[in-house]
Amino acid sequence: MNRNPKYPIYVISKGRWEQRLTVRALERMRVRFHVVIEPQEYDKYASIINPKKILVLPFSNLGQGSIPARNWVWEHSLSIKAERHWILDDNIRNVQRLNLGSRINVETGAIFVAAEDFVDRYENIALAGFNYRTFVIPNDLRPAYYINERIYSCILIKNDIPYRWRGKYNEDTDLSLRTLKDGWVTILFNAFIIDKMPTMTMKGGNTDELYAGDGRLKMAQSLQEQHPDITDITWRWGRWQHHVDYRRFKKNKLVYKRGIEIKDEINNFGMKLIEVED
Repeated sequence: MNRNPKYPIYVISKGRWEQRLTVRALERMRVRFHVVIEPQEYDKYASIINPKKILVLPFSNLGQGSIPARNWVWEHSLSIKAERHWILDDNIRNVQRLNLGSRINVETGAIFVAAEDFVDRYENIALAGFNYRTFVIPNDLRPAYYINERIYSCILIKNDIPYRWRGKYNEDTDLSLRTLKDGWVTILFNAFIIDKMPTMTMKGGNTDELYAGDGRLKMAQSLQEQHPDITDITWRWGRWQHHVDYRRFKKNKLVYKRGIEIKDEINNFGMKLIEVED
């Protein structure tokens, strides 16, 4: 059973060579990946990560968050003839599977393979990804996936869609909304989950560059300016938040590829449940 995803995985990282949470998680899962860094940090990352796994950006400190790096990654994946690519935040502690109401750490790349197999059954999935652990409550009934929602932090992107990352804030929501407005479908898996550190709780990344001061309000305002027809700004959980109305996208329906045959049987893609003693 193939346990390595067929689409390349990229982890954009800045100032986090010591924590390297996502890198550690992927190494435990024994999957291939690229960590994408700025040139001034190469020596620090290369001292603890195999240099063969490192891609160095041709720019640094542009003050535009991760947008230039994300678009560089997109072009890199096209240059190697990939049909899709994964892009992961660098603050993911674990990848998990929801199984019989429990969130269980996964230490095999088969979970990415399973997601790819599902997505590749359809013609019109632009983005897919794993939901946050926080939003998938144990023993709470929910579908295996949501359709036409925002995809964030762990994203599988169809390379030939006519978009690129833009702006400075809420780039994942903006990309999701642009695809949905044009009739594409997004898939947010609940069966597959990421255990991600909350925003602004780790040094490095965009913490200082984007989120300092009134960064939260600027993020919400930026998205409202991009999508005023469906975005409101609210004060929730002690901070400014954007709120998007996704109901209008219910009309976006999945379209099967011709010739696809799905066997009526359970396929765990080689994953096995193993009890580990503390």
